[in-house]
Amino acid sequence: MRLLIVEDERRLAVSLAKGLRAEGFAVDVVHDGLEGLHRAGEGVYDLVVLDIMLPGMNGYRVCAALRAAGNDVPILMLTAKDGEYDEAEGLDTGADDYLTKPFSYVVLVARVKALLRRRGSAGASPVLRAGGLAIDTAARRVFRDGAEVALTAKEFAVLEQLAVRAGEVVGKPQILEHVWDFAYDGDPNIIEVYISALRRKIGAAAIQTVRGAGYRLVSS
Repeated sequence: MRLLIVEDERRLAVSLAKGLRAEGFAVDVVHDGLEGLHRAGEGVYDLVVLDIMLPGMNGYRVCAALRAAGNDVPILMLTAKDGEYDEAEGLDTGADDYLTKPFSYVVLVARVKALLRRRGSAGASPVLRAGGLAIDTAARRVFRDGAEVALTAKEFAVLEQLAVRAGEVVGKPQILEHVWDFAYDGDPNIIEVYISALRRKIGAAAIQTVRGAGYRLVSS
């Protein structure tokens, strides 16, 4: 899943991004409201972490503009302010949750996961199935023929991208875009390392290589 952080405190933004990437999310970071509105409006994010006090356009206005445009991406607002009025204003503009600085990183991750679970339960089933595999996207657990398979956060993220398109060919650029982030400039062949690890854990036949095109998760 891809997250967008809109936060002008650069050290905080970098710290949050690093931690969330370790949780298996692809994370992009911008530092002003106008850029945040533009990026969030592209519709490629599963959740936006949005500071209120931003240059260019404050978080209230960014949130209101997204909702006015029909964008229902979950929004977790961050603010150094504290008070019922501020929280009410944030929620009135369409934010889904609200966190006051300073906050525990553990709490932020819990809020992010809760919002993503809520979104999943409101839409499609969070359990993806392909052959003997069951991928619980909310709990981030994988089962093969009923037995749980232990995966790292990145392994799960790669498998999830294949599972949402089970039976279809998924190219390396698509996997990089959704599992890593726009800032990744390393070797794209890193994907092969994760595919190999997944094959060892869920069965070599479960993931097919389509030469010159990408990978396909066997759907039946």
